[in-house]
Amino acid sequence: MTLRLGDYAPDFTANSTEGWIAFHDYLGDGWGILLSHPGDFTPVSTTELGEVSRLIGEFERRDTKVVGVSVDSVTSHPDWADDIKEATGHSLNFPLVGDPDRVIASLYGAIHPFADDSATVRSVVVVGPDKRVELLMSYPASTGRDFTEVLRALDSLQLAARHPVVTPANWQEGDDVIVAPAIPDEDAKVRFPLGFRTVTDYLRYTPPPGRVAGSGRGEESRST
Repeated sequence: MTLRLGDYAPDFTANSTEGWIAFHDYLGDGWGILLSHPGDFTPVSTTELGEVSRLIGEFERRDTKVVGVSVDSVTSHPDWADDIKEATGHSLNFPLVGDPDRVIASLYGAIHPFADDSATVRSVVVVGPDKRVELLMSYPASTGRDFTEVLRALDSLQLAARHPVVTPANWQEGDDVIVAPAIPDEDAKVRFPLGFRTVTDYLRYTPPPGRVAGSGRGEESRST
């Protein structure tokens, strides 16, 4: 199955380290992130799960729940969780699902036959409150994920979901954003009271919505 941006995120019910969960019900009205892992007791995934556990407060602040998926049985997860705590200093604090039959991995396109026809690659799937797929990233088994980038992308997605803006290259939370090209200048003057800076007829920068005048980065670009 090929999962695409905008697709309805497949629902599933599976056993996890926190008991049986129904994915959509578990996410509720908030955002979700599904993380696939090649298997238990793998070195890169051990560091990743420890890092996500360290950052779980950042995801919660963004009304986002994280679910991990490993192709091993949930019965081996507790011993792996012990290793994660020992190796990283952080206890596993989000559900880790067992997927020994690779049903979930197949639903989410996390098995790449040219890489390995049995183990999953390191996929990141961001699911919006409407249960649509908002972002897809896949890493080979050899490369650990950058969860600072996952949070950055999540910030961009959530900002664009609330306001008619998009974010430029290397954008960070608090930086100026781009007025959506579909918004005419007259409407933009109303929607963005701090003003906007026109670079081309399709590229207009504005401070992020909600910023108070005279505070934060990008102050110098407030002009109409």
